[in-house]
Amino acid sequence: MTEVTFINLTPHPLNLRQADGTDLTVSPDPAGPARVMTTPGEDVDELNGIALYGATQFGEVEGLPAPKAATIYIVSGLVAGQVKDRADVVAPGTGPQDGAVRSEKGHIVAVTRLVKAC
Repeated sequence: MTEVTFINLTPHPLNLRQADGTDLTVSPDPAGPARVMTTPGEDVDELNGIALYGATQFGEVEGLPAPKAATIYIVSGLVAGQVKDRADVVAPGTGPQDGAVRSEKGHIVAVTRLVKAC
């Protein structure tokens, strides 16, 4: 298998649990996280004094570099969903069946898999 460099484009450190049980910690990239541009929905109603809006519209991704050889970009699931044509983009596997390692309080402390965007 080819050795790759992981670039963390999320806003927090990620612990990747390796097959041998050790964690590889990938710090956030100093350039900042990749984000999906959004357009808020229209104000449609009010529920007990709280504004109710229509669905948010998702647009272009900002902060995602061009593909680079032997480099994998780790992004949020939302960002990954917007760039399904990029084989170099993955999201942490945090779903119920992904085997994420959780603390006693239920917080994710490490992920055991990465999920391809495409």
